[in-house]
Amino acid sequence: MGEKVIPYKNSKQRKKEQVTGMFDTISPTYDELNRVMTMRLDINWRKNVRKEIAKINPLKILDVATGTGDLAIELTQIDLAHITGLDLSQGMLDIGKKKIEKQGLSHRINLTLGDSEALPFADNWFDAVSVSFGVRNFENLEKGLYEIYRVLCNGGRLVVLETSVPEHFPVKQGYYLYTHFIVPFMGKLLAKDKTAYAYLSESASKFPFGQRFADILTKIGFSKVHFKPQTLGVATIYIADK
Repeated sequence: MGEKVIPYKNSKQRKKEQVTGMFDTISPTYDELNRVMTMRLDINWRKNVRKEIAKINPLKILDVATGTGDLAIELTQIDLAHITGLDLSQGMLDIGKKKIEKQGLSHRINLTLGDSEALPFADNWFDAVSVSFGVRNFENLEKGLYEIYRVLCNGGRLVVLETSVPEHFPVKQGYYLYTHFIVPFMGKLLAKDKTAYAYLSESASKFPFGQRFADILTKIGFSKVHFKPQTLGVATIYIADK
């Protein structure tokens, strides 16, 4: 399942509460830092997520852990699709709402505060579900995935974009140095929260990526599970159908 990683190791709060508080704190600078940390590669990764979802021509899409809404905005390029974005952090959602209003997409995207492990939606409701850099923040990974499975309609598709760890020299070594030293330093410099960005790096390194995560999706009940490494393996896109 992977080792449990929490943002603030000296806190007595549950992981869910810590993650919510962390993202509320870093929300004003999250987009800027995300572009710097991924060297803007995340933009192309989200386009690839959209292409995988568009293959089933969905009308109703749920974007879990939507954050500031970048993937939800990308998904509006799918004709006729309406996107519901859900996140635990009101701070992240507030930033997202401003971006969506500025782009005139409020009629296509609805953002709501909610828990990925207790989704406030009926069974078999969405044609597709996406999660971008969010599943590793679930307090209970399998519970969150079961909830996603529940709200997906039969024939629906889940597409997950998540960080992964390159396995070959010298990319593996370069990735380790970048995520364990440079990313926390940038977090402290730009977001004034070194701990938060250290958590993001550590949680990425401990996440059960690749075949291990694909096996978990199969265990949940998904079919046709496969995955596509992105940019030398620093991220991975998982595709699974119900």
